[in-house]
Amino acid sequence: MSVVGFDVGFQSCYVAVARAGGIETAANEYSDRCTPSFVSFGPRNRSIGAAAKSQVVTNCKNTVQGFKRFHGRAFSDPYVQAAKSSLVFDLAQMPTGTTGIKVMYMEEEKVFSIEQVTAMLLTKLKETAEAALKKPVADCVISVPSFFTDAERRSVMDAAQIAGLNCLRLMNDTTAVALAYGIYKQDLPAPEEKPRIVVFVDIGHAAYQVSVCAFNKGKLKVLGSAFDPELGGKDFDEVLVKYFCEEFAQKYKLDVRSKPRALVRLYQECEKLKKLMSANSSDLPLNIECFMNDIDVSSSLNRAKFEEFCAELLAKVEVPLRSIMEQTRLKKDDIYAVEIIGGASRIPAIKERISKFFGKELSTTLNLDEAVARGCALQCAILSPAFKVREFSITDVVPYPISLKWTSAADEGISDCEVFPKNHAAPFSKVLTFYRREPFSLEAYYNNPKELPYPDPTIGQFNIQKVVPQPSGESAKVKVKVRVNVHGVFSVSSATLVEVLKCAEGEEPMETDIPAKEEENKMQVDQEGQKAQGDDQKEHADKKSDTEDMETSAEDNKQEEKKNEPPQAKKAKVKTKMVDLPIENSLHWQLASESLNLFVENEGKMIMQDKLEKERNDAKNYVEEYVYEMRDKLHGVLENFVSEADRDSFSLKLEDTENWLYEEGEDQQKHVYVDKLAELKKLGEPIQNRYIEAEERPKALDELGRQIQQYMKVVEAYKAKDELYDHLDELEMMKVEKQVNETMTWMNNKMNLQSKQSLSQDPVVKAQEIQAKTKELYSACNHIVTKPKPKVEPPKEETPAEQNGPVNGQEGSEAQTGNPEKGQAAPEHTGAKLPEMDID
Repeated sequence: MSVVGFDVGFQSCYVAVARAGGIETAANEYSDRCTPSFVSFGPRNRSIGAAAKSQVVTNCKNTVQGFKRFHGRAFSDPYVQAAKSSLVFDLAQMPTGTTGIKVMYMEEEKVFSIEQVTAMLLTKLKETAEAALKKPVADCVISVPSFFTDAERRSVMDAAQIAGLNCLRLMNDTTAVALAYGIYKQDLPAPEEKPRIVVFVDIGHAAYQVSVCAFNKGKLKVLGSAFDPELGGKDFDEVLVKYFCEEFAQKYKLDVRSKPRALVRLYQECEKLKKLMSANSSDLPLNIECFMNDIDVSSSLNRAKFEEFCAELLAKVEVPLRSIMEQTRLKKDDIYAVEIIGGASRIPAIKERISKFFGKELSTTLNLDEAVARGCALQCAILSPAFKVREFSITDVVPYPISLKWTSAADEGISDCEVFPKNHAAPFSKVLTFYRREPFSLEAYYNNPKELPYPDPTIGQFNIQKVVPQPSGESAKVKVKVRVNVHGVFSVSSATLVEVLKCAEGEEPMETDIPAKEEENKMQVDQEGQKAQGDDQKEHADKKSDTEDMETSAEDNKQEEKKNEPPQAKKAKVKTKMVDLPIENSLHWQLASESLNLFVENEGKMIMQDKLEKERNDAKNYVEEYVYEMRDKLHGVLENFVSEADRDSFSLKLEDTENWLYEEGEDQQKHVYVDKLAELKKLGEPIQNRYIEAEERPKALDELGRQIQQYMKVVEAYKAKDELYDHLDELEMMKVEKQVNETMTWMNNKMNLQSKQSLSQDPVVKAQEIQAKTKELYSACNHIVTKPKPKVEPPKEETPAEQNGPVNGQEGSEAQTGNPEKGQAAPEHTGAKLPEMDID
């Protein structure tokens, strides 16, 4: 099982993988650990990551970036409409009303959904992870900004599904950073001690997030989060672009915004200048050659002036910091450390303001760029059964208060109730009790639209179906379980009808509809009641996961203790039957399953198209490579191995092929290039083979000559009655001599013929034939000449064995160890002692 964490940023992405007992950031095919969040569409294929970024100037209308903030948003969304004017590429409305991106792909105008474009980027990151791990990747954890709403989170989940990934958890950026920070710390306070409070500040390219976390040994609890989705590195770039656009308009009379390509180049240069100003306070130049209308532009700026321009942006830095201190009711003295991460945190003015606010030095123990991806990979390792990780529990928070509203029959109006207040622990489940005679619907929404960076507070509608009254005609009791899951997404996870089968005496049925406040209290009572009812609801309770049980007990018990009396009063025996009810979900901007399946299919087709195009380009490159390689070699190492006439005709053929490649062969099918290469190799390979043969043949002949000499020496020694070989059979030695003489004759004959051949002609004998002859000689002679001499035991050896036997029983073992060979032929009484020796 793969363990991978993806940090999908606004401008760039990072991939972290677990292997060799640790977490490491994977590098892409350019050996870069940072993959740009760019997707470029061409006439034949897509380019993703670094390859797409390189096309941002040349193919600016079809190269998309910064699409992360359009997840789950309608085309009519004010944010989308405002962003539209500053984009180089075009946005379009999808049939469902969501935002799409209009590009030219495969020479057709196409509109891709945001989910599809993000899926393309995730596919690239998946390939990077697979190359690092050398195995398929499916399970992963993906990071999202902590301010993402339900619709945006579901959109990212759909994108992961389109890319063929199984997202185990959508993790908030700052929570992932907190995990990467805390899991390795050995000195955290014990669970019963006062927790260590750490503030995490993440200023990325597009957004600013702050969270406060409490750490104990093996435990991380997020206390609160604050954010400004409109403050990031890109806003500082925007200030520079605006300044230089105005300056160039005055100085060179150029309208930069009228030319997309020029605008893209200016953005790139301003980003570089911003980075340089973070490290230098002196005046820095900005020069762009052939910027517009063949005009070169130049200007300069220093850090002090830049900070002056950004005064409004810098004033926004403290707002989330003040907000989080108010939410958590902490004093600045309670804070142990302030960890800062994110690309824009390198700007000195930002660091200065954060440090001044908390009155302490900022900590930079984490990698500013890679901390989020590493945290995601750690979370994936914790969730994976394949890795053994130190136990570490993570409790996140709900970023916005969530309420439910429903039609109330008693009030003949709308009742509502806040189910999850702001900064409530997550993941978390709660059970609400309703009394109904018929199906009813619940609408979930964010109840504080002012702090929502999203125009529509609606989460979705949940219709509870098949609700019927009790046999007595009274309202039936319906238990509805609502949940914020590990992805931070709200859902109505189950609804259960409680059928009363038998009522005990004296118990009165409760009122059918209760006001909102009572409803909220009833919800808490029900959670206590669920645990107390035991076997009747065991099946229902079992559906909760372990984490849910853990989480509910932590938060709700305190509330429930105060309300112990109502459950006590309900102790009359009631037989109940639990019936699961179907729930129909109508979620805001939820991608339909048919659309999702279509997008998955289309992504598969596009991956295949990219693969075919890569193979086509590779085939073309092989032809071009062969042309250049052979042209150089024909006047180099291969010069002596080809006749002048052949060389001239082959050189001409190579030149024609080169011209063809840049003319009609520019855009051909793969098989055309394969055939062209085969045609060239037909002429080139015999020349290369002659060169290889000339290199290999002398080595093979030397080896054969060495073998012949070796066996000749043995034959001569045998004839000279050498005692080393006098045991060999005369007939077999005659065979050896015959074989050696035949091989020598063959070798001399071939060498004579070869010496008459020119290098430009095909060889008389090939190295392979010589090697086969060497092998044949070895097989025929080696087993004969290496036959071992038979061992003959001299008769003398038996008498000393009797004399050296044990004299009085004690020397027996010494005699045996001294003569191990004799021990085998020793008398039986000594043999009895052998096992003892073996044991020793």
